[in-house]
Amino acid sequence: MNKNTFWKKYTRPFICLIIVLVFFTMFTIRLVDWQLIQGDYYREEVSTRANYVLTSDATRGESVDVNGEVIAANTTNYTVVLDKLYINSDMHINDVIVEMFDLLSHRDVKWTDNLPIIMRAGGYDFTEGSEYELEGLRSGDFLDLGVYSTAEEYIKAFAKRYDVENMEDKALQRNIISVRYNMEVEGFSATTPYTFAEHLDEDTVAIISETSQNKPYMDIVTTYDRVCVDGTLMPHLLGNTGPLTAEEYEENSEKGYAYNDIIGKYGIELAAEDYLKGHSGTKTVSKTSDGTVVSVVDVEPAKPGDTVYLTIDNRLQRVANQSLAENVVAARQNGIDTCALRGDKLNGEDCTAGAAVMLSVKDFSVLACASYPTFDLTRYSDGDYYTTLLNDKTLPLYDRALSGAFAPGSVVKPIVALAALEEGVVSEYTPIYCSQTYDYYPSNVVNCMYYHGSVDMASALMQSCNYYFADLGRQLGIDTMYLYFEKVGLGEYTGVEVGESKGTLAGRDSSSWTPGNTVQAAIGQSDNNFTPMQLATYCATIANNGVRYRTHMIDKITTYDRSKVVFENDPEKPEVVAKLDVNSYNLKVVQNAMRNVVASDYGTAYYSFLDFPLSIAAKTGTAENSGSDHCVFICYAPFEKPEVAVAVLLEHGAKGAFAMDVAKDLLNAYFFPNEVAETTNGAE
Repeated sequence: MNKNTFWKKYTRPFICLIIVLVFFTMFTIRLVDWQLIQGDYYREEVSTRANYVLTSDATRGESVDVNGEVIAANTTNYTVVLDKLYINSDMHINDVIVEMFDLLSHRDVKWTDNLPIIMRAGGYDFTEGSEYELEGLRSGDFLDLGVYSTAEEYIKAFAKRYDVENMEDKALQRNIISVRYNMEVEGFSATTPYTFAEHLDEDTVAIISETSQNKPYMDIVTTYDRVCVDGTLMPHLLGNTGPLTAEEYEENSEKGYAYNDIIGKYGIELAAEDYLKGHSGTKTVSKTSDGTVVSVVDVEPAKPGDTVYLTIDNRLQRVANQSLAENVVAARQNGIDTCALRGDKLNGEDCTAGAAVMLSVKDFSVLACASYPTFDLTRYSDGDYYTTLLNDKTLPLYDRALSGAFAPGSVVKPIVALAALEEGVVSEYTPIYCSQTYDYYPSNVVNCMYYHGSVDMASALMQSCNYYFADLGRQLGIDTMYLYFEKVGLGEYTGVEVGESKGTLAGRDSSSWTPGNTVQAAIGQSDNNFTPMQLATYCATIANNGVRYRTHMIDKITTYDRSKVVFENDPEKPEVVAKLDVNSYNLKVVQNAMRNVVASDYGTAYYSFLDFPLSIAAKTGTAENSGSDHCVFICYAPFEKPEVAVAVLLEHGAKGAFAMDVAKDLLNAYFFPNEVAETTNGAE
């Protein structure tokens, strides 16, 4: 091989080798410099630096009705926070607090003041209702005080704890103590800023922003307040949010919740919490031991919560609320007038409450769900208002539609009739002679409102004959009867996402039972107690030919901007919970009889729906209890092709016509919305 050929063959590999050796040499020299020559310096740097991971709150998702009309949203709120990460070792936290007071002294700003001790007439006193908080304060782990310690003794112990013992200005001393106490309670640290004041006006924001340019430990932060567009629309269903309690933090800390996070407390706010919360953002801050921040690196921006679409139609919900209120008042006034006219009582003069539910028969989605009396969710956090609600004997905080379990009365008779047909106890034409008093069990006599004589199933349902159904109950037996009740959702959770009562099913849930109790259970008395939501589900199941779907009030969930569906209840494929699996002819007998409750002039609802322009199947009911009877009404429409089912209950309403009027208002609003709108506008 000649010389020229050799160089041509090996020049390129030789050059690559030289380049690699040069890089390795430079890297080795750099490592020697870092680890040997300047090793002590860098080890000291590392030992005196610390990384802190800070979080930023996510915007909470919104709640909207089925048409996208906003129910719960967010408003922008400006707060001033103190960031301990930027307070270096040369500064005392008390000096920073005084600086904040000076900065806000000429502004109408309410700073966070939760100390349970106030100044009064030159001395100190405990705030009202602070006994539980004071018990924690005087523990050995905190102030170590006795049970009978005075407010002055608490302040003295606080002053020592927070290094303000020698402060002459007692008002300022007390205020510094309050801030330091709040900081301690809220876990003020390098990773948990402290909110000094909220709801700042624009001028205050501008002043603090200008000042904070040279004082990085104070900062203006944009937060979002949860607001309910109409606080009286559905307060029991929507629910509210609030700071985590110690117990809630313990339960949710592994899910990424910080101690001072907001969480849903009840209702949809709680049920959809995992979707509404969103994901907090994070950033890593590197800080030296002398308090100098050397780097800030954004890691992940906050992701807003999702938007929750309810199945509720706000328009129908407003109708339900208004009609309930009007008819409860009307029922009570009728009772008062009847008492004044005839002198007898228990005619509805004690009616103060009720509930109404409307479901879609197609998929058992909740279109309206109202409880009366109601309250204003926008004032729920007002202490005085909340106390008023607690002291109100009509219990406005009580959700009667979902949590209230009431004796249903005669509205259970359709399912008793169906059970009797299926079990071969009677045929549709088997006569039973009603002599008005059913005394087969002398200890459980059942009285009928009228002397009906010989009745078959259709006429017994139309006229709501207690005698007939008491005898069916006796022949069926309680075990068979409650199995049919369960299949249509009575005494069962309906599946609705917010909290609900399971109710009480006679026989199954009874502590003791005798055969005579069965005749009472067959007419909706005894231990039977069901929620209006269960009654609506039961009615929808009858309308749906015996198929019960899961009742629900969440339609779908989308991203915050509503551009992408995250979850959806498919109305074409609803979740089947139970099937009656009964003979279709027997079911049709019961459905036709329910139709005649309204269509026949012998029917108990005939005169209330005499001129109603829609075919309806229904059942009326009155339930005995302490005070005036409850009046209950269930129906579905149209009869030929059911779209909606309705259940209405008026506590102590006595006269069923008022419950029927609520149902009529809801049916009108659903089927004839334009006419209802014109009537409403005309009234205004």
